[in-house]
Amino acid sequence: MEARYRVPTVRAPPLPAAHLFPFRCGTAYRGTMRTSTRHPSKLSIVGAGAVGTSLAYAALIRDSAQVVALYDIATKKVDAEVKDLAHGTQFTNSVVMGGDDISVVKDSSIVIMTAGAKQKPGQTRLDLAATNAKILASMMPQLVEQAPEALYVLVTNPCDVLTVVAQKVSGLPTAQVLSTGTLLDTSRLRYLIARRAQVAQPNVHSMIVGEHGDSEFPLWSSATISSVPIRDWTVAGERVFTQQVLDELAHEAAFAAYEVIEGKGATNYAIGLAGARLVEALLSPTRSVLPVSSVLDGYYDISGVALSLPTLVSKHGVDRVVEAPMSADEVSLLHASAERIRETVASVGF
Repeated sequence: MEARYRVPTVRAPPLPAAHLFPFRCGTAYRGTMRTSTRHPSKLSIVGAGAVGTSLAYAALIRDSAQVVALYDIATKKVDAEVKDLAHGTQFTNSVVMGGDDISVVKDSSIVIMTAGAKQKPGQTRLDLAATNAKILASMMPQLVEQAPEALYVLVTNPCDVLTVVAQKVSGLPTAQVLSTGTLLDTSRLRYLIARRAQVAQPNVHSMIVGEHGDSEFPLWSSATISSVPIRDWTVAGERVFTQQVLDELAHEAAFAAYEVIEGKGATNYAIGLAGARLVEALLSPTRSVLPVSSVLDGYYDISGVALSLPTLVSKHGVDRVVEAPMSADEVSLLHASAERIRETVASVGF
């Protein structure tokens, strides 16, 4: 059953027939929806686990989309999560809905996949490939039937492998299927750099590329703090970022998730925020460059695999993968990361 909740406050103007959503909070229309004449944006999240619900919560409080829908086959779980979120919508500008019927995702602008086997302590993301590829392959045709025009975003790990699987199974254009990739890893790296450099994070311009996993790496050759190359940044007259420090930061950013999983069983809050930020970029009339993963075609002679790279995204999905300048060593690392993904995709039968 689809969960239905209604708070009888200020009556909203009617939505188009295709968007008569079951839960409406009057306050939702005082912000984005009442003042907007554009088609209502709908974010559907598949999976009501720790990641899916964190993403839904982040999207609600950030007003990432006008409608947030949560779908899961676990009826009691998804109904409870939707009800819990709905009880707070007086304080947001969004509508929430959800249930155990796949029609919940109908006419979505964006569908985010978070369902699948969870990474356990000691497991790599690639260890999950066979199980989660099978789950995704069975779900994608059903999702596309409900929302053929949606942009599909993979959060479930290994997200690069699953991006390839989702695109192949669905037959959708590569621009329409992507993953959060190293968006979170890049956020982790910038956080670590900012602490060392003693600056606010927006001043840090760096990016992790490649696999969202153990073979990822930072593009140190183009990393800057403000406009200063990272290796030239000083604190109290001393250069901060020696090669040893850069290596330590790269390792800490790449393997941070393992520490979090060991301590609390899952990573969820930060990826929820990262996912919400990506949703905002994908619904925006302007374009953003983010380190997300999509299936490549000839990028540094790499094709047929999905890797995170600086990518121009918009309401059309992936507009263009930006050909970032890389050192010879970085190009070599990118090819090694691509080969790792290619082997895993082949191992799960795609």
